[in-house]
Amino acid sequence: MTVFILVAGAFTGPHVWRDTAARLTAEGAEVRTVALTGLGGRLGDPGETVDLETHVADVLAVIDAVAEAGREIVLVGHDYGIHPVLGAADRRSGSIARIVHLDAGVPGDGVPALAAVPDQRVRDEVMERAAGGGERGAGGELPPPDRDGWSRWGSTAGLSDAALDGLTALAAPQPLGTLLQPLRLTGAVAEVPVTGVLCTGNGPGVEVLQILVDVGDPTVRALAEARVPFLELPTGHWPMLSCPAALVGTLIEAAAGGGHRLTVADAVRTPAHLRPFLLDVPQRPRERAGNTDLYLPDGPGPHPAVVFVHGGPVPAEARPTPRDWPTLTGYARHVAGQGVLGVTLDHRLHAVTDYEVAAADVADAVERVRADPRVDADRVALWFFSGGGPILADWLTNPPAWLRCVAANYPILAPLPSWGLGGSRFHPVRAVSRAGCLPVVLVRAERESADIAATVEEFLAEAARCGANVEVIDVPEGRHGFETLAPTDGAREAVHRAVGAVLARLKG
Repeated sequence: MTVFILVAGAFTGPHVWRDTAARLTAEGAEVRTVALTGLGGRLGDPGETVDLETHVADVLAVIDAVAEAGREIVLVGHDYGIHPVLGAADRRSGSIARIVHLDAGVPGDGVPALAAVPDQRVRDEVMERAAGGGERGAGGELPPPDRDGWSRWGSTAGLSDAALDGLTALAAPQPLGTLLQPLRLTGAVAEVPVTGVLCTGNGPGVEVLQILVDVGDPTVRALAEARVPFLELPTGHWPMLSCPAALVGTLIEAAAGGGHRLTVADAVRTPAHLRPFLLDVPQRPRERAGNTDLYLPDGPGPHPAVVFVHGGPVPAEARPTPRDWPTLTGYARHVAGQGVLGVTLDHRLHAVTDYEVAAADVADAVERVRADPRVDADRVALWFFSGGGPILADWLTNPPAWLRCVAANYPILAPLPSWGLGGSRFHPVRAVSRAGCLPVVLVRAERESADIAATVEEFLAEAARCGANVEVIDVPEGRHGFETLAPTDGAREAVHRAVGAVLARLKG
């Protein structure tokens, strides 16, 4: 019999697992839910410091009680819970059959749980409380979120009002020591099989992870090389409350070693982002200057220009760099063949914390392009892709007269919950009301990941409310990065329509 040991995340305790545990039991499994000290477990003795080691000990106690019977143990860590799970599994690696990271990161030795908290404001609050308080009382705990504050810890997609009310009512303060004390691992836990469960309403799914492997993200590539299986749940950050039945099926599959494994590109498999552009576009003259490439149309000009802004984050070590990726070069050559100067560029969006510097790179490139005598400085369009979408907010806010159009393909149009950038200026949903009559061409992929699709729908709802000038071009069966990933006739038609829409606004 498999024994599932379930460890909940920050502010929560065994109560969040009630429906999941009951359903697992009905499927014939044994279930133990760990009551972490201060979070549904004992309160701790007066004067006792509750830290990560306290919670590791809580998990060890349950492991040891179960291991005596010689049963197969599957440890499940949700959110913060993965930290005590890994700490305990490192000390009992021979007793654990598998670790399941349930919408949780992959923390390493010496890393505190605070590093995984997405919201910078929360991290700052923790440090302020740690500096100003004692080991107990207000200075030693982080108060739980109010009903509207849970989204700072992860997407609440899929939660009913009743579930959100219950989550709030039963939440407990999180002892600061559990967030600040570094995780200590000897390396033994590396021998335990691992499965990742991705909640696609809160973060990337398998398809996006594969893209990250292909562009060279070292953390995700290591998971691919280790052949870690991944499973998806189309919900937010609390699947035990939003879809317990689906979660049970996923956990049972995880325990059996099922799931999709990422692959590392080799001589046989070309990474999706480096496959040929879906249109057969002739070569054009190209000039390279600094971080920009100009694809030149026929004639002396001045010509209208389209600046193509790649997505990301893209690791700094990625080769080739984005301005040489077939999607960007394909579009640039395509518009150049129709009398418009196409521009690709590299910007420094290497992490979600880099939007400020990436936006500055884009703004600088645009000004250099406009200063080129072959460019009509009064007729420029910007075209954003994927994770470059948040930079669009700068151009929606009081757009200059020379900006004739903006376009966006499968864009992220609001910071994702796992980014912790909710208060950032890089939030096109909030900016669109200031766009005035600026034309926006939005290319929407039908099979977009849930978390990104949610930002697109939010953007369109706000655009409709404020009367923004938005044209939507849908790609039937389209996926993120469809130009090289899924070159269907419908995708080709969508590209032709999108290019036509942008150029009509540039030339009109």
